[in-house]
Amino acid sequence: MTTPPPFNPFEISLSSEEEEVRDALGRLLVALGPLELDIEEAGTVELVIAEALNNIVEHAYAPDASGPIWIKCKHRTDGLHLCIADEGEMMPNGQLPLGMAQDVDVDMMDLPDGGFGWFLIKDLAKDVRYHRIGEVNQLDLRLAVAIPQPN
Repeated sequence: MTTPPPFNPFEISLSSEEEEVRDALGRLLVALGPLELDIEEAGTVELVIAEALNNIVEHAYAPDASGPIWIKCKHRTDGLHLCIADEGEMMPNGQLPLGMAQDVDVDMMDLPDGGFGWFLIKDLAKDVRYHRIGEVNQLDLRLAVAIPQPN
């Protein structure tokens, strides 16, 4: 097996504001530099994390309030492990949304509002787990990127 490049676990802190989400995504991709992700892998990471962060901004915190969000990242032989935590509202019923594929073969005016993000997250991530610890939401994700290849 090829040894993965040196990679130090890291954490990114941000506030639940749209501008901070964009900045955090940029910082995340820079911090992942040592993994030498190809364009598809980097795009997958960016899309999954953007969807998760946007859901927190839009749903976990009240529209006129903001709060902290933390992203922890580590790399293992089975891929990239991310933990996203916030102090917003708990997921409905304390569970992840189903994230079902939506029927898009309809008139533009009949397209469903929402539901695409969780489908993408669950489709692109290998493991997706949610739990609430005290007043903190925690979303754990594993993305099958930067996996060492046999020689």
